[in-house]
Amino acid sequence: MTTLVLDNPDLLAQSAALETAPLIAAVTANTPRKPHRQRFHYGFNKHRLNPEDESILREHAAYLRANPHVSVHIHGHADNFGAEEYNAFLSRLRASAAARLLQAEGVRESRIVVTGWGSTRPLARPEDHAANRRLEIEYLARQMARAQ
Repeated sequence: MTTLVLDNPDLLAQSAALETAPLIAAVTANTPRKPHRQRFHYGFNKHRLNPEDESILREHAAYLRANPHVSVHIHGHADNFGAEEYNAFLSRLRASAAARLLQAEGVRESRIVVTGWGSTRPLARPEDHAANRRLEIEYLARQMARAQ
């Protein structure tokens, strides 16, 4: 049996890099990435996401499970149809429903902040009702510095 002894620091470093490269690639490939889509829209007077949007929200849950030090703020919004009291209720209902889905996927409740804004923070002109009926996921910046 022949044993190769590397006493040159450069060769030793190259050898170590070659041995660990497949392991690093495997770990990186299995780690969920933060989904790019962080805004979801609703139909009139609806609080449930469509199946495609729920699937993307589950991707957010997978990312959060893989990064236990990251938290999210879920912002629910409504258009300006109807009474503001009802719009505030509907926007909280939207945000809470999304939070429940994340929790069902294994994200601890203590890592989720939920806010319903009603129609007080329109994304577009108030007349653009469809754009303002939305949910936004915000990753909290302080924790994100550690995750990236």
